[in-house]
Amino acid sequence: MEITAVYPGTFDPITKGHLDLIKRASYLCAHVVVGVASNPKKKPLFSLEERVAMIQREVAEQNLTSQVTVKGFEGLLVDFAREQNAKVLIRGMRAVSDFEFEFQLASMNRSLAPDVESVFLMPGESFSFISSPLVKEVAILNGDVSRFVAPHVLEAMKHKIVQIRAERGLLN
Repeated sequence: MEITAVYPGTFDPITKGHLDLIKRASYLCAHVVVGVASNPKKKPLFSLEERVAMIQREVAEQNLTSQVTVKGFEGLLVDFAREQNAKVLIRGMRAVSDFEFEFQLASMNRSLAPDVESVFLMPGESFSFISSPLVKEVAILNGDVSRFVAPHVLEAMKHKIVQIRAERGLLN
């Protein structure tokens, strides 16, 4: 049976940890749809279109385009999963602290869509502490995040941060 999985997230920005999970999911499933959530309440640094484009570039650079597609979505994850004919939701589990939230989310998703199963994957050890919000925060404070994101993502972040600082009158 060919299984399609959805790996959802905001991916603001996509990190090497996310990419690690995309690769791991592609080993397990015939097709992986990276579902990029609009999620404006998180106040993303990048627009939905920018995030989709960054992930598409990463997927292409990793030669995963035959197995992985990237799509933006709004609304309920389970509705998006059904639209994609997915039977699996991939969720990353970095640490024990992720468990409670992920357990609640998986339980809610199971109640809304009993035919869609949540599967939890752990990233490689070198990625276990990386999160998009942390990477963004470090970058905004002029820290070096080059180990955590691809070079093109790093450049996009630098450009976006300069743009935000200019808009707020924080440049010299």
